[in-house]
Order: sequence, then C-alpha cells, then structure tokens
Amino acid sequence: GGNWADTARGVPYARNGCRTRDDLLARDGRNVKYRSGSSCEVVSMELSDPYTGRTIHWHKDNPDEVQVDHVVPLNYAWRMGAPRWRMSKRLDFANDPLNLLPVSGYANEQKDAAGPASWLPPQRRVRCAYVTRFAQVALKYDVPVTPADKRMMLAQCR
Repeated sequence: GGNWADTARGVPYARNGCRTRDDLLARDGRNVKYRSGSSCEVVSMELSDPYTGRTIHWHKDNPDEVQVDHVVPLNYAWRMGAPRWRMSKRLDFANDPLNLLPVSGYANEQKDAAGPASWLPPQRRVRCAYVTRFAQVALKYDVPVTPADKRMMLAQCR
C-alpha cells in the first residue's frame, strides 16, 4: 500500500484526511505545530523518545531525526507469514497506531527489522512495555514470534 496511507479501514485515525505519520506525531508530540492552513501536517514538535529517554526538538527540516517505528517491523511480519495476508490486513498492520511509535530516528535505524532477541530499546526501564506491545501486535495480527524472541520477551518482564 501507499506510504502512511489514510486508506486503512480497520484501525484508529483511518480515513480522517491525515497521513498516519502525522496522526502519530500529533498523538505523541508536545507543542505540536502544523503547516499554515493545515490541521494535519506536523512541522515541529517535542518528543519524549520512549526508546532513548531523550527529549527531541523536531522540525520537518530534519525529518529523519524522528521516525515512526513499527514495533513489530514490517519485514519481521513478512518473514513470519504476511505474504499470505489479504492486502487490507497488510494495510491495517502497517498503519495501526498500536504498532506505531514516534521515536529517535537513530534508535529506529539501529533496530531495523529485528525482533526482541536481536534488539531492545536502549532505555532499560521501557523494555517490558516494549515487548508487551510487541506481543499485543503479534497477537492482534496473528504474527508468530520466534522462540528466541519469546524467551527474550519473557525475560524483560520479571
């Protein structure tokens, strides 16, 4: 589907006239400012990055400083069976706010398409919440989790 499509049907914010990325930046940002004449296009904000704990003062002139992470990466889902999904399910998965978090671009690039066995947020105190969300998304979309990822997930919430 299209990048940050507003055409998904089965998820919050869908079909509201705004790109999913902007919906998420507005949801999680503080002091959000929009492009003049727009109630959708976020041009600046402050983000308390859940992965690093840093406060990021973001502006659209440096778009990659904040990226919207797929908690369960698209490539992970693809490896675990998404090619067999209907296109509508793929679109919902890619645009579901449950699966999306605005985060430090650097941290998101470090994660790449990894599951919890290969990557966890650098900020230790959020790891249980992160793997819990990973599990919620995996359950909602029936994405199998590798045994190594499951072991790592369970170890985070002791």
